[in-house]
Amino acid sequence: MGKKVLLTVLTIIMTLSFVSVNLAAPEGNKRKGKYLFRKSCRSCHQEGSTAVELSPISKTQADWDKVFSNESYKNLPCKAEWEKQSDKDLLDIYTYMYKHAFDSPSPLKCK
Repeated sequence: MGKKVLLTVLTIIMTLSFVSVNLAAPEGNKRKGKYLFRKSCRSCHQEGSTAVELSPISKTQADWDKVFSNESYKNLPCKAEWEKQSDKDLLDIYTYMYKHAFDSPSPLKCK
């Protein structure tokens, strides 16, 4: 009986710790990210423009992680536009792109 109670308590503690770690991860505002993407990036990254067409569904969530986590965007021709964004704005754009990526639970339906 005592082992069952101990096991139950340990399971609850572990579950709560995993949940709290996930909740502590920084997350931006995807609505603001959508606005910032359209304001700063969309003019060049749409069909028929100077840069490659780009939207959240252009990449998977893992791809968006790579773009934002290792700052590979600093090697892109539009580096100057990225540098104009604050860290908070980049987090918002990342959240929008990640949450609506091709393989996300809620991929972008239209561009």
